[in-house]
Amino acid sequence: MITLEAVSVPAKPRWYTHLYVQVLIAITAGVLLGHFAPATGEAMKPIGDGFIKLVKMIIVPVIFLTIVTGIAGMRDLSAVGRVAGKAFAYFLFFSTLALIVGLIVANVVRPGDGLNIDPATLDPARVATYSAQAHETTLTGFLMGIIPDTFLSALTDGNILQTLFVAILFGIGLAMIGERGNRLLLALNDVSLAVFKIVAILMKAAPVGAFGAMAFTIGRYGVGTLANLAALVGTFYLTSLLFVLVVLGTVARLCGFSILRLIAYLKAELLLVLGTSSSESALPSLIEKMERAGCPKTVVGLVVPTGYSFNLDGTNIYMTLAALFIAQACNVDLTLGQQLLLLGVAMLSSKGAAGVTGAGFITLAATLSIVPDVPIAGMALILGVDRFMSECRSLTNFIGNAVATIVVARWEGRLDREQLDAALSGRAARVDQQPADAVPAG
Repeated sequence: MITLEAVSVPAKPRWYTHLYVQVLIAITAGVLLGHFAPATGEAMKPIGDGFIKLVKMIIVPVIFLTIVTGIAGMRDLSAVGRVAGKAFAYFLFFSTLALIVGLIVANVVRPGDGLNIDPATLDPARVATYSAQAHETTLTGFLMGIIPDTFLSALTDGNILQTLFVAILFGIGLAMIGERGNRLLLALNDVSLAVFKIVAILMKAAPVGAFGAMAFTIGRYGVGTLANLAALVGTFYLTSLLFVLVVLGTVARLCGFSILRLIAYLKAELLLVLGTSSSESALPSLIEKMERAGCPKTVVGLVVPTGYSFNLDGTNIYMTLAALFIAQACNVDLTLGQQLLLLGVAMLSSKGAAGVTGAGFITLAATLSIVPDVPIAGMALILGVDRFMSECRSLTNFIGNAVATIVVARWEGRLDREQLDAALSGRAARVDQQPADAVPAG
């Protein structure tokens, strides 16, 4: 008698086990709690803050290990410079384009017209904290801030730019010693596997963090807060949506992939960004997913972390749009030259702004402090709704960096088309935690 052995087929995960579903449910619960029990919602703030701290705890080792193993595994240091050059060219063009888009929309829609605010009636104390931080944000201070006090302080202070600086230097040094560094490179690759396992563990707490952050936001500011400045908020959201779908969508199509499929592929991370109002919360997962989508580790390791400081499309749209909104609300007529000056200052001040809650507001304060025609006290007008615009800034920044990674990988001729198509179409993609270029043969 011939018996047929049962072939075990992996069970399809139930819908409620997907991270994006859990985060979406948590966000909805947070909104309801914050709306119907504001005091309780506000009390949830430590939960959201705690999750952000957990993620920040792991960001530095993720960035350090990804960049070091990527550069050292490449061995060809001229290739490192080439990738970095292409990435910064992309960042400069599209971040400037985002500033121009915000400027054009503000002039066409003019969301601040009709408010007729007298700047003398505004309370500068409400934005004093942001102004103080903004005055510290000078070009010289920014450049000096990239250099850490010590090698180890770059890995303990949580400054992304300092971590990038040290990781690039260490990766180059490890690459220059050749085969003698292979054992250390292999060890670092093994450590990175353990670190990404920690990331997977921390992501299980994402729904809890999203719930706490959203409950606090709605409990503190209320859904009704949006009504007062609906024109600005609506204009910003619509502009960001058009930028993603039209501008980045065109870039994606020229590179042979769909922006909508990329968004669907990153839906869990995008919902996490929405819930926590911080694109940093999903940075480790973005690195992992970009590698899974066929981008080489060397490109991902350079483009994603640097993009978090230099490729902030959402923040740039917000800066010119919000600055002109304040000017219009206070009946300040800016000439074309003044608007171009505003754009130029914003181009510099936006660099190095991390993707965390409040960074865009501080950067706006830095810009207005250098362009005195627009009263910095006018920022008090948008302080109440800035938290709601922060989510849109973070989402746009996040999608922009994902697109940049794929584009630079394609420019390098190292994008795995088959793997990208499989990932974006939802098919089981080949997952290489350590791509073939991570450790040289022989």
